[in-house]
Amino acid sequence: MDERTADEVAAIYSAAGDSVTLINSVAGQSSINDEDKDTLKRNVDHLEIIKAYKKVDGTTSIWGSESFTAIDAAVTLGKSKY
Repeated sequence: MDERTADEVAAIYSAAGDSVTLINSVAGQSSINDEDKDTLKRNVDHLEIIKAYKKVDGTTSIWGSESFTAIDAAVTLGKSKY
C-alpha cells in the first residue's frame, strides 16, 4: 500500500466535513427517531475512524495541520443524541 497523497488526505478531510454537517443537522431536529440515531452513529463512527488514519508505517498520523475542532464537537454532539 502506498502513502496517501495530499489530494487523497484533502478528500478524506472534506468527507469528514460532510459528516459534521449531517450530524449537526440531524442532532438539531426537534425529535430524533431510531433511523436518525443510526445515521448519527454511522457518521460519528466514520469521524472517529478517519481521525485515527495512519501512514504506511502504522504509527504516524496522516493528518498535519488540519483542525479537528468541528469534528470533535460533532462527535460529542452525535454521541449525546443516540
